[in-house]
Amino acid sequence: MQAPLIRALLAEVIGTFALIFAGCGAIMVDTKTHELGHVGVSFTFGLVIAAMIYAVGHVSGAHFNPAVTFAFALTRHFPWPRVFAYWGAQLLGAVVAAAVLRASLGNVASIGATLPSGSQGQAFLFEVVLSAFLMFVVMAVATDTRAVGEAAAIAVGATIAFDALFGGPVTGASMNPIRSLGPAIVSTNFHAIWLYILAPIGGTSIGALAYQAVRGERR
Repeated sequence: MQAPLIRALLAEVIGTFALIFAGCGAIMVDTKTHELGHVGVSFTFGLVIAAMIYAVGHVSGAHFNPAVTFAFALTRHFPWPRVFAYWGAQLLGAVVAAAVLRASLGNVASIGATLPSGSQGQAFLFEVVLSAFLMFVVMAVATDTRAVGEAAAIAVGATIAFDALFGGPVTGASMNPIRSLGPAIVSTNFHAIWLYILAPIGGTSIGALAYQAVRGERR
């Protein structure tokens, strides 16, 4: 394995760890203390993603999300042979972070698991739309030279925050299979996990292809 790929995978582990530890940790802390509230939790997810994009975006592309990796590969902005390596790194970071949270705070709120508040069909539709919004913005700032590169972290972090603000009460606003799967594995709560795996992949694919259509890029 080449050194640049090893560094990229390490960056994905660290970034995904930070996402789960801060974001799911915020849910758990709020459950215990009621100090953060829904808005605080939403902004925590957005801020940690923005911080990690600034920190390691130049190393790995700052995916931290298997659905984002898949959509980049689907639109030929990422090599397919590296997809499974990135997925493995993201899963490792998520599971380790969830395990640390459980060891420190206990099995609170199922380690920040994402669970639908209504029907699974409703949650699936919401997750597809939320993930499409996210990937549409990611494609703009990550693949289009006309977008301001320095603002990528702010744009992506803000998108995650606003998705979580209005979508969180319905689905938990996962938009990320690993963000849901890591806590599910550690808490052993796999309720509706299928939709949190499939919907983000479908949504990011739609978002990526939609941006290519808007941009006028040929596949």
